[in-house]
Amino acid sequence: FARRAVPAAAATFVSSWQYQQSPSLKTTTTTKCDANASSSSAVDPQISSFTYGMVDTAEGDFHDLFPKRQLWQPKVEYPLWDMNWDGLSPPLTGDDDEDRRRMRKVRKEGVTRHIILIRHGQYDEAPREDSERKLTEIGRQQADYTGRRLREMIEGVQGTSFGPCRVKVVRVSNMARAKETADIITSHLPKDVEIAEPDPDLNEGRPAHNIPGGKASASTVEKFDEQHPRIEKAFRKYFYRAPEPFFLDSSDDSQQEEDDKGKKVPKHEFEIIVCHANVIRYFVCRALQVPPEAWLRLCTFNCSLTYLTIRPTGTVSCRMLGDIGHLPYSLSTFSGHCGYNW
Repeated sequence: FARRAVPAAAATFVSSWQYQQSPSLKTTTTTKCDANASSSSAVDPQISSFTYGMVDTAEGDFHDLFPKRQLWQPKVEYPLWDMNWDGLSPPLTGDDDEDRRRMRKVRKEGVTRHIILIRHGQYDEAPREDSERKLTEIGRQQADYTGRRLREMIEGVQGTSFGPCRVKVVRVSNMARAKETADIITSHLPKDVEIAEPDPDLNEGRPAHNIPGGKASASTVEKFDEQHPRIEKAFRKYFYRAPEPFFLDSSDDSQQEEDDKGKKVPKHEFEIIVCHANVIRYFVCRALQVPPEAWLRLCTFNCSLTYLTIRPTGTVSCRMLGDIGHLPYSLSTFSGHCGYNW
């Protein structure tokens, strides 16, 4: 599948750097994600705890639904926005005027990250082995339509204001249905788009408990403990603002940064992640800083596009949620459900 693998260390380096730069994330509360993180994960192994997340020491149940230790605790009170959610907020200088100048420069000249999350196509759910759970004919057609849509976005419309979208990399989970979907999609993309090696952290799973919902069974509690840390690690690995521009202390007001060869670096970078419904819905909740327990209130059809932007200032917005406008009605499915009458 991989056309040009992106070293895993590259993504890990950025995420580890995030946490090293933010002492405020350190506390005496350890999370399940920290306890299960390895030295090669996106979480810095030297930082074993955070001021938010799952609190292992919490006792009792949350409204008789699930253990309180499995309830997500925000770093700031809802609905306030945590400006330093990724640990990359520029440090304050102590000079209000200088801090405002730096933030204006970040807003004007920093890079906006565009993340497009794509759910895999419809697949055969009957086999027990993942390797045998291949796309159906409908699923293959869905992926083909999706690849064509992305190709249009990458190329843009010449001679108009609809400029091309610079896709840097396509990522994918390690599950068969996602990899098959990504193979079809990338067959439509330019050869210079990097294709990362499949990432098991993006595999499907139970990312959080869901509210509304009944009392969690013992098996559900166990699945949460097994799968939440991995999916949370994936979120921290791929969701962050672009690193602070090196030119912040410069008086240069150029509109774009230059690389070491003098080439202009675009102010917008797109990344495509082909994965799964639960993972996508969890990512949306975490990115928008709403309770992750709301994930099941959202719906993402097969081969739908969920599109978020992360501004260089750290603000996040959702431009599309489960968009299937590129698919005909005859290809509109949610797993085994066809159309909308379900």
